[in-house]
Amino acid sequence: MSNNLFDEFDAVSAKQWKQKIQFDLKGADYNNTLIWKTNEDIDVKPFYHGDDFEKPIDISNTKTKHWKICQSIFVADVNKSNLKAIDVLERGAESIKFIIPSENISIESLIKKINLNTTILYFELQFLSEDFIKKIHEIAPKAKIQTDIIGHLAKTGNWFENLKTDFKTFKSIIKNSASCSINASLYQNAGANITQQLAYALAHANEYLNISENEDLNLKSLSVTFRISVGTNYFFEIAKLKALRKLWNTLALEYNANPDCEIIVTPTKRNKTLYDYNTNMLRTTTECMSAILGGSNTICNLPYDFFYHKTNEFGERIARNQLLVLKHESYFNKVNNPSDGSYYIENLTHQLSKNALELFKNIEANGGFLKQLKTGTIQRKIKESAIKEQYDFDKGNEVLLGSNKHPNKNDKMKNELELYPFVKTKTRKTLIEPIIEKRLSEHLEQKRLKNEN
Repeated sequence: MSNNLFDEFDAVSAKQWKQKIQFDLKGADYNNTLIWKTNEDIDVKPFYHGDDFEKPIDISNTKTKHWKICQSIFVADVNKSNLKAIDVLERGAESIKFIIPSENISIESLIKKINLNTTILYFELQFLSEDFIKKIHEIAPKAKIQTDIIGHLAKTGNWFENLKTDFKTFKSIIKNSASCSINASLYQNAGANITQQLAYALAHANEYLNISENEDLNLKSLSVTFRISVGTNYFFEIAKLKALRKLWNTLALEYNANPDCEIIVTPTKRNKTLYDYNTNMLRTTTECMSAILGGSNTICNLPYDFFYHKTNEFGERIARNQLLVLKHESYFNKVNNPSDGSYYIENLTHQLSKNALELFKNIEANGGFLKQLKTGTIQRKIKESAIKEQYDFDKGNEVLLGSNKHPNKNDKMKNELELYPFVKTKTRKTLIEPIIEKRLSEHLEQKRLKNEN
């Protein structure tokens, strides 16, 4: 077959396409009928064309072939956690994230019989300890530590100890490990829109770059990890991850730092539902697809029942198998950059990057991310976005099937609850207002539970 097949057809300009669409609308207004405005203040058009770009698209060469399947394990019992890690590695997991609650955990026992040369290990510490991190690196030199003092402040409202002690310890950790982690998933789960998520992730990271630069550390060797949550807005989430890499590259070059970053993705908690819970598996599947096509390095899927059932083998196996199916049966590891060059995705990537960069500059001009957390500006902006999204959900404009659309009236969940699935309210003293993660369907679910027979 000739490679010049399409040379037989005349090229059609964007203007010609629009004229044809307007003719077919038979007098209806093009902008009001077909253009969709998002919460990110982006106008989504009915079609995209090469004419939309002033210059040829700069293909980013998104790397999507080598993503890893990760299993998250909370370490309550060291021996059980070790056996579980070995088991899930034999059943398809390629990396393990251990969530460590205290310094009493024995790392030697925890990683016993795990092949450290073939398995990527992540350690998410729920405390701050330079000595403990040193111990991890002595035993598992390639392990990746996830310690985020600003993320802890944003989530809990308090430092681990206090500002001075936390930063002193964190500086030492960065110096010894040449790495830092940014937990930006918090912003998505609390209701921030995509532009905010990107800007806050960048501003959050910039605080650590400032620390590193002031300590005269070698930023060329600094390894930065972003922990990101993705939702079901399929193409926007692909563009979000591509935009994050683009923005990080721009920021890192300003500091002469390592322009590469690692992105670990988890599906969002915000759209998961108690009723018609099996729909959660459909949501996490498309979210993981977006994560892959957007170029994430590692994906930790969420079990469909994570927020109302205790950790269980069935839910975790299904979550892991979703990723195994995507990798080995749906061939999501065969093409390295399938989303690159798409007019729609490239346009979204450009607009999200532009809008996020403007917001980032505004944050920096007003004292930086940490200062705006302390004054409550970040919290207020996220709340405003969350309230708007909640309003759309309550009115049925934001649809969650089985909850605010086509609910099964016979679905009963009162006797299924092993965990409290709603935001817990407990009065306590905090330095700043914490950023609270909340699911969209919580209020609706509470009313349904109350009315169950």
